[in-house]
Amino acid sequence: MWKNYYCVSSIEETLEILAENPGKAKVLAGGTDLVLEIEKGAYPKNEVIIDVSRISGLDEIRQDDDGFIHLGAMVTHNHCVRSELIHKFAPLLAEACYSVGSPQIRNRGTVVGNLVTASPANDTISPLMALDAELHIRSSKGTRNVKLVDFYTGVRKSVLRSDEMVVEVTFKGLEKNQRSCFVKYALRKAQAISLVNTAMIITVDEKKVTNAAILLGAVAPTIVHASEAEKFLKGKEIIGEVLAAAAEKVKDAISPINDIRSSADYRKRIATIIVRRGLEQLTNKEPFCSVPEQPVVLWGQEAPNHAKLESSKKYNDEIGIIRTTINGKSLEFTDGKNKTLLRLLREDGGLVGTKEGCAEGECGACTIYMDGVAVMSCLVPAPRADGAEITTIEGLAQGENLHPVQEAFITEGAVQCGYCTPGFVMSAVKLFEEKKAPDIDSIKMAITGNLCRCTGYYKIVKAIESIAEREG
Repeated sequence: MWKNYYCVSSIEETLEILAENPGKAKVLAGGTDLVLEIEKGAYPKNEVIIDVSRISGLDEIRQDDDGFIHLGAMVTHNHCVRSELIHKFAPLLAEACYSVGSPQIRNRGTVVGNLVTASPANDTISPLMALDAELHIRSSKGTRNVKLVDFYTGVRKSVLRSDEMVVEVTFKGLEKNQRSCFVKYALRKAQAISLVNTAMIITVDEKKVTNAAILLGAVAPTIVHASEAEKFLKGKEIIGEVLAAAAEKVKDAISPINDIRSSADYRKRIATIIVRRGLEQLTNKEPFCSVPEQPVVLWGQEAPNHAKLESSKKYNDEIGIIRTTINGKSLEFTDGKNKTLLRLLREDGGLVGTKEGCAEGECGACTIYMDGVAVMSCLVPAPRADGAEITTIEGLAQGENLHPVQEAFITEGAVQCGYCTPGFVMSAVKLFEEKKAPDIDSIKMAITGNLCRCTGYYKIVKAIESIAEREG
């Protein structure tokens, strides 16, 4: 899948490799988009991959003395979902991050990666554009700051040059007189791309709107402002007839297309509906956030703690050994360095309990734990396992004793063909590490990344519930 794979320890080395391989190198953070694109042949086979996931400090969320929030290039969606700082100063971003994919995807996918991919349907672009975010971009030649609104030139196109890396996103946190929301409409409740999404921020003086930002995604080649609706709201109270009139003006800002997921007319209609719903939500005096107080992230009890590299490593057919710990055993792999972790586990490690269902991060059959966090192994490059601690379905049982979740699946008959079962079990086990007695909403969220093609999920949920009831 790649000729040379680098796990780097610094931004400087990343920029050096980018400069040495003009147009041939790609920066990989979470890889939830890039790995798929490589698998599908979007890039040449001699592609150089630069894995920045172990650079120290890139996964930090912080606020500076001027009130600006800084998101490093390795901040994942679940980092934002769990961040008190984001909930306090950018709740619309927390809502958008919580709507992305599944817990396993949110544990790998990064906010910066979502921005750089440049799809108008990506969920974090509209809230960050509403926040007037700025990208800090570096190359070996220097640095530049680009407003997010100026970053995009078309569908999956941006001003980012092949020798550059986005190292940070910054934005000013919301003030006390500002309210925000993010509303997404998709064809499924989870694991679905936006059909339309909107991010809104209004500034209120007493009861009247003094400023409004309404951004819309998946309705044009890039994220767009509903300018006429924004102007219309200024100086008005957000009450019934005003909301309806503002929502109708959204149609003037969008130019959706007909595609396999929707017609253009349907997108226009949905856009007006979700904008009105968002505005109605903003009439609430108390701040509202759709993210639960204790959201399911499948981390267990501790936040991710990936070991940082002291020095960079290079992997190709001749160079590099993957030294990793799998189910408590130290293993070395001299082959398989150009595969996904899923295929390394199955083909080189003989651990066939982890299944390949879709190889696209959609079905969850390949769920494993990497450094204690649930991820889809089909989206993780094999060299990323070097120095990591990995647990597969084979590592859950203690000798002859199955894990209680495995026992519950047997007792409740929560299997049919059984192909998806390892992934469901892995998600459920991590859920119980996180919450002793999860409620039904937490159970459903924990398994949103796992698909079963045989059953109606009832016995799977019942098996997990049976342990929750016992623990509760």
